[in-house]
Amino acid sequence: MGALTGRTALVTGGSRGIGKAISERLARDGARVAVHYGSDERAAAETVAAIESAGGSAFAVQARLGVPGDAEALWTAYDAQADGVDILVNNAGISGARKPIGETTPEEFDEVFGLNTKAPFFITKLGLERMPDGGRVVNISTGLSRRAAMTELISYAMSKGALDVFTMTLAKEVGARGITVNAVAPGVVDTDMNASWLRGAENAATWKAMSEISALRRVGTPEDIADVVGFLASPEGRWVTGQWIDATGGTLL
Repeated sequence: MGALTGRTALVTGGSRGIGKAISERLARDGARVAVHYGSDERAAAETVAAIESAGGSAFAVQARLGVPGDAEALWTAYDAQADGVDILVNNAGISGARKPIGETTPEEFDEVFGLNTKAPFFITKLGLERMPDGGRVVNISTGLSRRAAMTELISYAMSKGALDVFTMTLAKEVGARGITVNAVAPGVVDTDMNASWLRGAENAATWKAMSEISALRRVGTPEDIADVVGFLASPEGRWVTGQWIDATGGTLL
């Protein structure tokens, strides 16, 4: 019996990178996991298969986020395969175009906020209608919303800063139901999304620099983040709510 046996979790963007690691961690802990994906059906199927081959339970849910009606479409697809949700992880997000304020267009700004901020807001709103008392909401933020500002990621950092405020405020609202709401903030993590500028011989200097800004002197892994989420989703995380958890490996020290 795992700590999450009998519970059902939804992980948005749960088929790749950090989201995949979170899906697999929650499944190992006993949860039945809904692996959400936007367009990569193959990645979602592979993640579900990996969970099931390890003895866990999972199913894929497709919905494009950041567009009108996204939350409703997601929950309609989810409801067809599950009844209620105990753990909601708002992980799906994009960095958007890497541009400073002077080059950012309104369309690019709206795209980032639509997926990183608006989607989690309304997904959670509808999720709370399906969540029993004692549930868990975990939002994936970023270390950039507090310090270590990167001018070319201003829209991204702002969108996650708004998610941080959402986390704190919602925690106060739903606390009476025993529902905890927390944000986990990764630093630099070795994922496919970061591969183009982080991996490979041509990026060795970048890898070294990113390792050295961490107090632990390495680049993070998806599992580093997933294990923090696993704790917050577990019964042991019951007394932690409204918090911004620094999961940057000491990058902000």
